[in-house]
Amino acid sequence: MFCRGMAARLACAAACLIGGLALAPSHAQTLTMRSALSRALATSPRLTAAERDVGIATGQRIQAGALLNPELTYEQDNSFGSGTYRGTRSAETTLQISQAFELFGKRDARIAAGVAGIEVAAIQRKAVRLEVLSETAIAFLSVLGAQRRIQILDEQISAIDRLTPLLRRRVEAGASSPAETGRAEVASALVKADRERFKATLASARRELAVLMGDAAPKFGEVSGRLDTMGRPPTFQSVVAAIDANPQLVRWTAIYAQRNAELLLARLRPYPDVRIAAGWRHFNETNDDAARLTVSVPIPVFDQNQGNILSAQESLAKTKAEREANRNTLIVVAGRAYDSLQGSLRELAVLRESAIPKATEASDAIAQGYGQGRFSLLEVLDAQASVTQARLREQEALQNFHAGVATIEGLVGNPFTLARESAR
Repeated sequence: MFCRGMAARLACAAACLIGGLALAPSHAQTLTMRSALSRALATSPRLTAAERDVGIATGQRIQAGALLNPELTYEQDNSFGSGTYRGTRSAETTLQISQAFELFGKRDARIAAGVAGIEVAAIQRKAVRLEVLSETAIAFLSVLGAQRRIQILDEQISAIDRLTPLLRRRVEAGASSPAETGRAEVASALVKADRERFKATLASARRELAVLMGDAAPKFGEVSGRLDTMGRPPTFQSVVAAIDANPQLVRWTAIYAQRNAELLLARLRPYPDVRIAAGWRHFNETNDDAARLTVSVPIPVFDQNQGNILSAQESLAKTKAEREANRNTLIVVAGRAYDSLQGSLRELAVLRESAIPKATEASDAIAQGYGQGRFSLLEVLDAQASVTQARLREQEALQNFHAGVATIEGLVGNPFTLARESAR
């Protein structure tokens, strides 16, 4: 149900991000999605804790199958009294060993509960693994998206700076006011301010990704990947159907088995166990020996474990409601991610089919006309800003799309099958 190569598959399906190259600083290595996921799995304390839970459950299972220990008893009667019982001359000494025997399948019920506990912990470990993969993929996308936004703003700053020589010539020729030079500088400064804001966002995203990979601070350079490879998602109904395979829901089957075994054990507890003892008794007064046999059975008159039985019944009945509540939560999370994903696709369609091409065309025409004196600097800067904003919106939509994919993959437990489209 859950493939062992989930890390590699999620890396590919989360955004087709493995392809694509980015130049890395000389002092640090470029990070890919595959490497980030592998490192997160290797260092995640949550995953380590989940693995320890499996060990804890295994220990409890071993203990559940342990037999009751025998008891060794020494007794001395009729000694250290008065008269004929002075000292130990008339003492009766008994050495006895006893063993309690559990009946009616109590030990088997404990073992069944322990086995189910191991299964619950193992399935929960799978759920944590998917969460770590999904969170790491989303953090990686945040870094990649912030990098791309900074590149777009750098390109806008360069475009404004390229206007400076032309602007100076126009001022010298008297075709433009000297105030336009200041206007260009202000426009460049505002874009630089936006770039600094995105740099702060990038720093936070890098730190979050580093922590998920087990580092207190980023030890990687840039991240490498592509956001422009996309596809059409399946229907939401198919996503909801696939959610039932999520380990968070699968584990409820094991929890039901565990609670059912606990109920059986609670019902069996009032049934009495038998304790058998065999011993040897020595009579000092006559120097004779005799065997001693004992059988004891408790009488369940006052305590029939009714309270624990009721508690176990309610706990078992509660399981179905808890599973449904868990499933509803997962569906809500998947729905938000799916709606975000679909909304991003529609937004991208508008941006790519209309906004970006038309804004670019208008910007090119206005820039060319500015050199011919047909447009003002304000119109040039406004056109450039429109292109930049449209491209920033495109990057945001791409990031939201792939983050939605990663979120849903973490819920369904399998790669998100997309009908791929060619990258634009």
